[in-house]
Amino acid sequence: MLSHAAPPAAVETLPQGEGVDVVIRGVWRLQGTRPNQAVIDVGAGKPAWIRTRFAEDVQWDTSLVLWLAKFKSHAEAASIQWIDTDLPGEIRTLIAAAPKAFLEPKSRELVGPLTTLGLITHDLAAKGKDMVQFLGELAIGTVAAAKRPQRFRWNDCLWEMQQCGAMALPIVGLVSFLVGVTLAYTGAIILRQYGGDIYVADLIGLSMVREMGAMMTAVVLAGRTGAAFAAQLANMKANEEIDALETFGFKPFDFLVLPRMVALGLMMPMLVVYANLLGILGGMAIALAILNIPPTAFFVEMTTTVSLLDIVTGLIKAATFGLIVGMSGCYHGLRAEPNAQGVGKAATSAVVTAILLVIVADAVYAVIFNALGW
Repeated sequence: MLSHAAPPAAVETLPQGEGVDVVIRGVWRLQGTRPNQAVIDVGAGKPAWIRTRFAEDVQWDTSLVLWLAKFKSHAEAASIQWIDTDLPGEIRTLIAAAPKAFLEPKSRELVGPLTTLGLITHDLAAKGKDMVQFLGELAIGTVAAAKRPQRFRWNDCLWEMQQCGAMALPIVGLVSFLVGVTLAYTGAIILRQYGGDIYVADLIGLSMVREMGAMMTAVVLAGRTGAAFAAQLANMKANEEIDALETFGFKPFDFLVLPRMVALGLMMPMLVVYANLLGILGGMAIALAILNIPPTAFFVEMTTTVSLLDIVTGLIKAATFGLIVGMSGCYHGLRAEPNAQGVGKAATSAVVTAILLVIVADAVYAVIFNALGW
């Protein structure tokens, strides 16, 4: 332990003819302060050589190695001869092994718009190719599981269903109820002006069943379950657990991806049915409170507009959104960098990608259902 009486890290310069002796003194620790290389006095003009040596009772760790390596780099850049023969052998060995990435400041080159466009295009092409490969592996794993369902990891799938389904009921219910409340207030502003208060039931029913139920549930699960999938898989990759599976001949897709995808694809429609009920309940409560519409009248009016086809439409979207959220989480988790920063990036990318793809899929479904007359 460093005592309070220990001398701090210091450097003394002693002019020696055409050169300078740099004497290292004190205790050098990573947690302590170190002399600034830029203000070291090497005498008037540029010396022909710099010789480094230790004073008595010098204590050091890697902070001194890094300091000397940078000092050497600066001296050589100024065409000054560096003499380290008086330093301990282990110091010279460590200085020689210091990577240049730590010694040279990173330069940021400005690139033109065409170069930026090219880099973005190249990056998108690489990601698109990687995504196609992921989908191919997913398709192969799905076909193999369908042929041999007894080898599918049902226990893992049931555990994931509990995590992404039952455990998500409170947050999905709260968000859906508040969405129903918001839609009822917004609809009441317009409908009351034309005496059509009762039609708020149609607005709430159709909005929740066809759009908002599936959409809001997908957004909640993207932030909750998709991010969790990405973080779990990225953490396993950082700990080399996925490499261990491959080493023993197991396919990570069978163990880690398929159970999660199936669980989310099955639980999402159930969560959407639950979300629809809570959203309609929220709208019904506001209709009773501010429009004096009894729940019975609200329900009867809603059933005149909402059909079974509308419910099926919402469930089809729900299953698709569930697969998108699961696929986004697993993809970014497996492609994450094997470090702590990569885990955070994977979770963030999974959420952003899932929400973006869900919105795109919802727009595509709107066009398709309109063409089909649904």
